[in-house]
Amino acid sequence: MAETVTPAVAEPARPGSTRRERTGWYLYDWANSAFQTTVITVFLGPFLTTVAELAAGCELGADSCDGSVHPLGIRVAAGSYYPYLISLSVFLTVFVLPVVGAVADRSRHKKRLLALAAFTGAAATIGFAFVTGERYLLGGVLFLIANISFGAAVVVYNSFLPQLGGPDERDAISSRGWAIGYLGGGLLLALNLVAVTLLSEEGNDQRTLDLARWSIVSAGVWWAAFTLLPLRWLREHPTAAALRGGGNVLTDGFRQLGRTLREIKAYPLTLFFLLAFLVFNDGIQTVITLASQYGTEELRLEQSTLIVTILLVQFLAFGGALALGALARRIGAWKTVLLSLVLWTGVIIAAFRLPAEAPVPFMILGGCIGLVLGGSQALSRSLFSQLIPTGKEGEYYGFYEISDKGTSWLGPLAFGLVFQLTSSYRVGLVSLLIFFVVGFALLAAVPIRRAIIAAGNTPPRVL
Repeated sequence: MAETVTPAVAEPARPGSTRRERTGWYLYDWANSAFQTTVITVFLGPFLTTVAELAAGCELGADSCDGSVHPLGIRVAAGSYYPYLISLSVFLTVFVLPVVGAVADRSRHKKRLLALAAFTGAAATIGFAFVTGERYLLGGVLFLIANISFGAAVVVYNSFLPQLGGPDERDAISSRGWAIGYLGGGLLLALNLVAVTLLSEEGNDQRTLDLARWSIVSAGVWWAAFTLLPLRWLREHPTAAALRGGGNVLTDGFRQLGRTLREIKAYPLTLFFLLAFLVFNDGIQTVITLASQYGTEELRLEQSTLIVTILLVQFLAFGGALALGALARRIGAWKTVLLSLVLWTGVIIAAFRLPAEAPVPFMILGGCIGLVLGGSQALSRSLFSQLIPTGKEGEYYGFYEISDKGTSWLGPLAFGLVFQLTSSYRVGLVSLLIFFVVGFALLAAVPIRRAIIAAGNTPPRVL
């Protein structure tokens, strides 16, 4: 329920936080957003689905395919292969990401962990150069490595946020990071749009598939190259536990994670917020991840239409992130996120009613998504930073990241199951409404000011 918020004294920025350091933090969003945009949102879904369809015996360019593939002897409809991979990647991240966060909190060298995760993910993405013909299994393995590494790097990256500013500054810092990320992701996508437009040939489906593959590879190169700047400009802010030293960082990280899991019940309101986030962000990530597959398979739109739409989303999301960040300064991040969930519900209803083979309505809906996308995610990230006990940023962001940036699992699983049962992507889309409705109800029930105080932090002036 809503609470009356009284003004609080703002905390000063953490010592050592400089404009150069914050710029370095923003630029990692610029680096990794290429993977989120070019790979996850646009090319990978249709690409892997096509490769799976080829392995299932379908003809390249066929309007529909009822064939199946059999990874590890399990029968999977070719159209469900990619959604199931997303769900599997999240199942694995449930075990990996909290451990990565715990290790980050115990390490004096978080930048090295960021480098390891980012370069591993980038290398796996570049490895798609070898996913040719019917190699859907290789593509699946590379995607799992890249997506898990992507999540691990974001855990370490997010854990820097509380160290870059006080509670009244974090909404703005987080929003700027998201906005700059959308510019970076949008720029690479624009370059890929030019390549696809200039190099594709009408009726040559194999060439289109090859262009998609090399666009995926380009995201890996971009990710690796621009990660070098954050690694140079970010500074280490070791926790008290890391400064004490002693022992092995990895084993100490596992022990610390065990203690946190036992002690986390002392912060029930933080857990309640996390539950709300996991639910509504699951819906957001499913829309982002499967939008291109919905556009190609159900709406029968050209790849160029999808790229233009996602490009539109990227650049409108830049302004949307900053605009919702400004709105949060007036009414608070909590209320702004609730408003964004109402808008997301409208997006799902509108998407269900979209006509097939009609690019303009699809682009208009994409523009609406862009206006609410960045702000809802950036403000959720900064709001969660207020609910984390000091010194455990990495661990808690490990739990947070399980359902962030393309690692949701219930939504894609529901979407894939509904498609396998009904062969209708529209019916699968309707199943996502419950994530936004339930997520709104859960978030509205969080007494946010009391939750921040319970975590030992000072609330911002406006919530």
